[in-house]
Amino acid sequence: MLEILRRIVQEVSSAKDLGDALRVVVARIREATSTEVCSVYLYDADSKRYVLMATEGLNQAAVGKVSLSSSQGLVGLVGSREEPLNIDNAPAHPRFQFLPETGEDPFLSFLGVPIIHNKRLMGVMVIQQRDSRQFDESEEAFLVTMSAQLAGVIAHAEATGNIQRLPDELNSKSIAARFAGAPGAPGVALGQGVVMVPAADLASVVDKQAESIDEEIERFEQALELARIDIRKLGGQLRSELRPEEMALFDVYLNMLDDNALGAEVKLAINQGHWAQGALRRVIMEYVSHFRLMEDAYLRERATDIMDLGTRILAHLQGSESETSADDYPDFTILVSEELTPAMLGEVPPNKLCGLISVKGSSNSHVAILARAMGVPTVMGVIDLPFAQLQGKSLIIDGYRGVLYSNPGAELRQQYQSVFDEEKALAKDLEGLLHEPAETLDGHRLPLWVNTGLITDAVRSLDRGAEGVGLYRTEVPFMMKDRFPSESEQQGIYREQLQAFSPQPVTMRTLDIGGDKALTYFPIIEANPFLGWRGIRVTLDHPEIFLVQVRAMLKASVGLNNLRIMLPMISNVTEVDDAQHLIYRAWVEVVEEGYAIPMPQVGVMIEVPAAVYQIRELAQRVDFISVGSNDLTQYLLAVDRNNPRVADLYQAFHPAVLAALQHIVKEAHAEGKSVSVCGELAGNPMGAVLLMAMGYDTISMNATNLPKVKSVIRGITLTWAQDLLREVMTMESGVVIAATMQIMLEKAGFGRIIGPNIDPNLGKQLH
Repeated sequence: MLEILRRIVQEVSSAKDLGDALRVVVARIREATSTEVCSVYLYDADSKRYVLMATEGLNQAAVGKVSLSSSQGLVGLVGSREEPLNIDNAPAHPRFQFLPETGEDPFLSFLGVPIIHNKRLMGVMVIQQRDSRQFDESEEAFLVTMSAQLAGVIAHAEATGNIQRLPDELNSKSIAARFAGAPGAPGVALGQGVVMVPAADLASVVDKQAESIDEEIERFEQALELARIDIRKLGGQLRSELRPEEMALFDVYLNMLDDNALGAEVKLAINQGHWAQGALRRVIMEYVSHFRLMEDAYLRERATDIMDLGTRILAHLQGSESETSADDYPDFTILVSEELTPAMLGEVPPNKLCGLISVKGSSNSHVAILARAMGVPTVMGVIDLPFAQLQGKSLIIDGYRGVLYSNPGAELRQQYQSVFDEEKALAKDLEGLLHEPAETLDGHRLPLWVNTGLITDAVRSLDRGAEGVGLYRTEVPFMMKDRFPSESEQQGIYREQLQAFSPQPVTMRTLDIGGDKALTYFPIIEANPFLGWRGIRVTLDHPEIFLVQVRAMLKASVGLNNLRIMLPMISNVTEVDDAQHLIYRAWVEVVEEGYAIPMPQVGVMIEVPAAVYQIRELAQRVDFISVGSNDLTQYLLAVDRNNPRVADLYQAFHPAVLAALQHIVKEAHAEGKSVSVCGELAGNPMGAVLLMAMGYDTISMNATNLPKVKSVIRGITLTWAQDLLREVMTMESGVVIAATMQIMLEKAGFGRIIGPNIDPNLGKQLH
C-alpha cells in the first residue's frame, strides 16, 4: 500500500488542476482497493452543501450537479462526526439518503472518511461495493491516509483560486481571494498590485565556449560595474528613508560585487573557457545551491540576495535591463514578487510605496527588516500566492496577521479602510501624551522603555516618549555586515544608541544569535536550533567575540554612563559567573587603557524555564532581571510560533505563562532586585496592565505600542488592575483570560486602544 500511495501522490502532484487531481485520486483508489466505487464530495462552507466533484463507478453525469446538505445522508454524517464511517448495509442506515442521479442504489458496503486540513473540513471521500461487508482495517487506514494527502491538494487549489467549489448556477462567490503568509512588518495597506519580475533568467543561460577570453572578461567587467551603479543608485533612492545602519545592507551587496568576491570567481570560470553568461550562471548557481541546502532559515534566504545580484549582472550582459520611471508606479503601490530583495525596494519611489508582498521569505528577511524600519506594511511567505496574476489588482495587506486580500469587495475594503483611518487618528490623538508620565490615576508610576535594534528605532522611540531602552538587540548590526564588525565599528554604533537616550538607561543585550537569528559569515547548522547553540552559549564558547563586544560597549559609554549589559538565554548560574568574569576582565582592560568608566550594571534575561526556578540564585549575582516573554512562552508551551501549524497554540495569556511571570517578579523582589519584561506581552495594553499589577518595575516594548500602553496606564488605577489580575489568575484557559481582559478594557473605555480591531474571522470565507 505504501508504494501505491507514493505513486498516487506523485501522479496527483503532476496534475494540471484540481479536477484532474480528483479524477486521478478516485481512479487510483478504486483500483488499489479493488472496490467498485470511489467518489469525492467537496464541502462548500457558504451553501453548507457537499458537492460530488469526482467519481469512478457512479454516474459521471452527476459530477458537479448532485449535492447534499450538511445534514443529509451518510456523507453528511461522516462530515459532521469528522471520523470514518464503515458499514455493510448502507441503505438500511437511518441517515442513508438515496440519490437517484448517481445510480448508487445497488451498492451496500460504504466506507466514508472526512477530508480535513488544519482543523477545517474540506470534504468526504467514499468507497462503495455491491457486496454486503465491512471494509477491513487496512483499507480504512489507506483511505484515511489518502484523504490526509488530498486535503493539502485541495487547500492549495483553494488558496490559488484553482477551484470551483460549486457548479456555475449554484456558485455565488465573487472573485475576491484571501491568502495567508507571515507578518513581515505591521500595519494595514490598501493599494494596487505591481508585480516585479527579474530582468533576466539565469536558469535559461546555456553553456557556450568563449571565442575570446579577453573580450568576455571585458564584457563581464562592464556588466559588473553597471550592476554596482545600479545598487548605489537604488540605495541612494532609499537614503532619505533609512539611517546609515540600515543602508549597510547595500554595502553588503556592493561587497559581494567586489572584484575579489563574486567577480573573481566568474573571471576564473571565464579563463577556463566559458563565455561570460555561462561563467556567471555557474558561479551564482553554485552559491545559491549551497545556501539553499542550509538548514538555517536566515542563511537559506541569503540565496535570494545572491540570485538578485546575478540576475542584475546578467541583465547588463544581455543588454536587457529596463529603465523604469516613477510614473510607472501608481500612487498606492503594493509591490509583489516571488522573492523581494532590498534592491527592489529602491526601485519604487518611497512616497508611492505603501505595501510589500513576497511569496518567499520570512520575518527575518533583509526585506522585512528594512520594511519595519521604513514603516511599510509587509506580508512574507505567501506560499500559495499566484503572484503573476496580481498586476494591477486591488489589494489589501494586513501586516498584523500576515494576510493578503486580492480584489476585495466593498464591505471588506470599508472595514480595512476604517482600521487604517482609525490607526492614523489614534496615532495623532496619542501625540499629546508624549511628555506625560505613565502614571495611574492613583499615583503608581510605571516607566515605559523600548526595544530597539536600529538607530531608526531609537529616533522613533524618542518621538513617542520612551524613558529608556529595555532591550537593544546588538545582533542587528552584526546581521547587516558580511563579517564580524570590528571593535571600533561596534563602538560607533553603540555610541549612537547611548547618546540618543542619554541620560536615560540603555540595556544592551550581548550578541544573541542562533535559533532563528544567524549570520551568513558564521553559520550555525543544527537539527534543532532553538534548543541548540544560541545566545550566551555561543559567546561563552567564543570569548574573543564576547570580549570585543563588551569592550566596545564600555568605550561607547564614556561620559554617558547609561549603559546596562544584559546576558541572553541564561539557563544556569555557571553561565552568569563565567560571563561576569569576562565582563570584569574587559572593564579592567578598558580602564587600563585610560578610559574612565564605572562598572555598568549587569543583568540576565529569563527566557528558559529552568531559569524561572533559579531566580533567587541568579538575582544574587546580578543587578537586575529582565524577562524575555516571547521565548519564555515558546519554551513553556513547547510551541514554535513561527510554525503556522501550531502558531495558534502560542498563547501569551496561558495560565502557566502568567503563573511563571508572577513567580519571577515575586522572587526577584525578595532579593531586592528590579525586574522588567521586554517581550511582546509588554507592548500589548492588556498584557501591560497585568504586568503592572504583578509588580514589574518597568516594561519595554516596540515604539509603536508605547503611546497605546501609556494611554491605558494613565486611565486606570493600580487597584483596578490588581483586582483584575486576581480574577484572571483563577481562570484555566488562556483564550478566556484574553477575552476577559479585552472585555474589561473595552468597558473601561479603551476599545480604540487595544486594537487594531480586526475581526480574526474577517475575510476567512474568501478563497
